[in-house]
Amino acid sequence: MASTGLFRLPASCRGVLLRTTYNRSPVPSKLYQSHGRISATLVHTGTQHQLSLVTASRRHFHPSLAKSNSVTTNGREDSIPTPESDSLPLETYQQPKTGLLSVLPASWVPYAELIRLDKPTGTYYLFFPCLFSTLFAAPLAIPIASPLSVLGTSLLFFSGALIMRGAGCTINDLWDRNLDPHVRRTRLRPIARDAVTPFNALTFTGAQLLVGLGILLQFPSQCLFYGTPSLLLVAAYPLAKRVTYYPQFVLGLTFSWGAIMGFPALGVDLLQNSAALTAAAFLYTSNIAWTVLYDMIYAHMDIKDDSKAGIKSIALKHDKQTKKILSGLAVAQIGLLAGAGMAAGAGPVFFVGSCGGAAVTLAIMIKKVNLKSVKDCWWWFVNGCWLTGGVISAGLGAEYLVQFSKRPGEDDETKERA
Repeated sequence: MASTGLFRLPASCRGVLLRTTYNRSPVPSKLYQSHGRISATLVHTGTQHQLSLVTASRRHFHPSLAKSNSVTTNGREDSIPTPESDSLPLETYQQPKTGLLSVLPASWVPYAELIRLDKPTGTYYLFFPCLFSTLFAAPLAIPIASPLSVLGTSLLFFSGALIMRGAGCTINDLWDRNLDPHVRRTRLRPIARDAVTPFNALTFTGAQLLVGLGILLQFPSQCLFYGTPSLLLVAAYPLAKRVTYYPQFVLGLTFSWGAIMGFPALGVDLLQNSAALTAAAFLYTSNIAWTVLYDMIYAHMDIKDDSKAGIKSIALKHDKQTKKILSGLAVAQIGLLAGAGMAAGAGPVFFVGSCGGAAVTLAIMIKKVNLKSVKDCWWWFVNGCWLTGGVISAGLGAEYLVQFSKRPGEDDETKERA
């Protein structure tokens, strides 16, 4: 009998044939998976002799198996792991032995993991829009903001990004506490593995929000009115993953909020300054496009588990068109960034450094990223943050210094007053 012919028979016939051919007591069978092919090996109990029955590709199975991942051998139904499933043993949680978390008290570690203290890339992505808007706003301030003022404002924004990103992660894990255990990458998160109770996580979230409020109050009072609405988006993002294939857009609305905050932080009134308002609007939408772009790459790391767990993402919806969509998002990001520069009166240093630099880094990333490799997606997600965010910041910083160097000197100001 051909090796694949056995599997063309109905399940009941295969069971009878096996019992007739091998007149023995029921023999346990084991099914192994190797590189997408299914191998069934008959193992005789009490002996070392193994009789290989069949090795067959799934495409040769009898139609009766099309709706089932099982094969009946010796009157018993054995499940066949699908090629998409990960048959490797799941990792168990181990206490961090290196890095910042390894020096913290053991009782603090779950909370540090909850806010992703050991994975700061998300904090950087949240901070960059704040830095962009601060550097955009500095030349528009009257008088032009000093370098120390820009530096101090940027440090406050970084502190806020660190705290609010942690609060957002905690809220996300509270929403996803019943989903995370089913996703390989997230199954060992503190709430998912019961290291932190939902009540304690909720209390911890409240504490983080209070600290965030304390940082926000260090800015001019109008920042409080601009910053508070973002909390609604922070809470809405985890819910978006359940109702739409485009939660990355909601994440973009949330993570890009800092693109607005830099203007009031330096005393630029968006309601009174139309140029600043236009620049802020272009910058905000540019950062939304950037967020969707990098998070679409990030979503490809979980695409299989997300599909099984019922989590929606743009990567699932447009898996085959991902690189085309990434290219479109990059064009939109750079075009909107250029629009922000034109509205703010930026010079050639910005357009060459920020817009040109971003175009180069994004093109390289989109061309080289292997969307089927979890490690490659993670590498570009982490390093793309610094590549694209870095060149945009460098161009904006250089443009600010050029404009700051052209400010009227004290002697000129004295003459104008006279």
